[in-house]
Amino acid sequence: MKILVPILLTLLSFAGFTQEKVKWYTLEEAEELNKKKPRIFLIDVYTDWCGWCKEMDRVSFSHPVIAEYLNTHFYPVKLNAETRDTIRFGGHIFINKGTGQRPSHDLAISLLKGKMSYPSIVYLNSKYQLLTAVPGFVNPKQLEPILVYFATESYKTNPDFQSFSNSFKGKIE
Repeated sequence: MKILVPILLTLLSFAGFTQEKVKWYTLEEAEELNKKKPRIFLIDVYTDWCGWCKEMDRVSFSHPVIAEYLNTHFYPVKLNAETRDTIRFGGHIFINKGTGQRPSHDLAISLLKGKMSYPSIVYLNSKYQLLTAVPGFVNPKQLEPILVYFATESYKTNPDFQSFSNSFKGKIE
């Protein structure tokens, strides 16, 4: 039995059943990479206590199509909206100067324009300009057209995401 498990796992990996994982970056890492190869930033704004944030990780970000697309076309970043860390990003320094049990970090407040909702996915262009923030849980089928819309820069020629989404034919059924 001890030999059977590694053999089975090896066979499954050759058959394409391994699950690609998202390579998450810190903002600082993504910023350095962006200097060499500009890409869209996808920032997952979450909190440790948020159940829907955990569900996004489990369902949406772990989906193989989503993970592969994020790794190929984006700089995916996780941002704990309540971190106490000082963050340097886009030539600015952001801190958490809030008080109380669950204060929001200044960067999260800035990215979400003060509309604190978790989870939220923030999209920034390669010049750190806000494209949009999408609050709430987004399943893989809903997330795929959003990712393609930004990665292909369709937002520049077709500002109507709804029409883009209605005609979108994705890989996720």
